[in-house]
Amino acid sequence: MHPTAPEHASSKAPTTMPKKHVAFRRPRIEDGPAIWKLVEDTPGLDSNSPYYYTLWFRDFADGSLLATVDGRTVGFLTGYRRPEEPDTYFVWQTAVSPRHGIPFLGVKLFEQAVEQQVARGARHVEATVSAENKAIIMVLKKIAKKYGATIETGVLFPGSLLSSASPDGAVATDDAHHDEILYRIGPLPHR
Repeated sequence: MHPTAPEHASSKAPTTMPKKHVAFRRPRIEDGPAIWKLVEDTPGLDSNSPYYYTLWFRDFADGSLLATVDGRTVGFLTGYRRPEEPDTYFVWQTAVSPRHGIPFLGVKLFEQAVEQQVARGARHVEATVSAENKAIIMVLKKIAKKYGATIETGVLFPGSLLSSASPDGAVATDDAHHDEILYRIGPLPHR
């Protein structure tokens, strides 16, 4: 027995939402102000200036990546190759705006950036993370697993070095900074 359709039901086939198209691209200097706004709207990220992101995208676009959905910028990642260790790719900052409609976009953005750098000879990936940032730690573990690489961790910069202190050396509780834990993944095989 089939249930009876409600009187207001249409005989038309159900419509599906159009599929959103995600693309990754190299940032341009004109992307700087929009990325600054995304950072300002993302809790927990260190704030910089629009000038900073504009300058970063002029000088370090090769290590950075934007995510767009149907042409609208919804995420970014900034990174660079370390001058003292050119085979090490350091990921500095990443964020994805909410309500973009693409599942796991932040993970895909990170993976795409790493793939590009591995194709260009990177053998290690580094990022600093607070111990409470479980989401990025999960992404880093996923990258290590994908490449069959190990992860080394340790404090790169203690929070006391990065905290705002008064002239007498006292740090206000709300100005305390967490330890920046370095995650180093590698060696990564060339693909």
